[in-house]
Amino acid sequence: MVTPSSRPLAARERAALADLLDELGPDAPTCCEGWTTAHLAAHLVTRDRRPDALPGYALERTPVGGRLHAHAERVEDRLRTSTAYPELVARVRQGPPAWLPMGWPGVSAVADSAEFAIHHEDVRRARPGWAPRALPPADADRLWGAAQLFARAAAARCPGGLALQRSDVPGPGKRIRAGSAPTTVEGEPMEVLLWATGRTDVARVVVRDGAPVG
Repeated sequence: MVTPSSRPLAARERAALADLLDELGPDAPTCCEGWTTAHLAAHLVTRDRRPDALPGYALERTPVGGRLHAHAERVEDRLRTSTAYPELVARVRQGPPAWLPMGWPGVSAVADSAEFAIHHEDVRRARPGWAPRALPPADADRLWGAAQLFARAAAARCPGGLALQRSDVPGPGKRIRAGSAPTTVEGEPMEVLLWATGRTDVARVVVRDGAPVG
């Protein structure tokens, strides 16, 4: 039985990820292609503390986002090579100062829950012997909402349409993109979120092509 926590999901995932980064050191692999744990830590600190990098993340997959994303990557690389890894992890753990946009009240709950849950899994699932985590229902519900949001971009991979189906609770699926033969992706919310964000190799989902929504 998974018990709920009074701490927000984003705060718990941030703390757990920082613990794991501390444990593994700077050279451990992640599920982000080309990134070690040091790359991931530098990315998170940049996201927290450099507002000028945020447009590059938000617009990465758009036609105008290439130069902005390249700027964000340069900021990350400079930070990673100029800052000791333990200090990077300490900044990840601390989070952004309250006067920066990512530190404003309410922003973390919206912007950080999926971010830190995903990246926590990026580190966990790059190690042998990993297993999915059991999540409290409230956490699963929050990640299910995030999965639907990210699936809008993933729908481009499914020209016949896309629907999502939760496997942990009964109920109808969610149609993301209409089509004559939609692909249905079924799994627990964390797994569907990982699939929607491109982690198809580690997401434990069932993909059915041309299947009706339940």
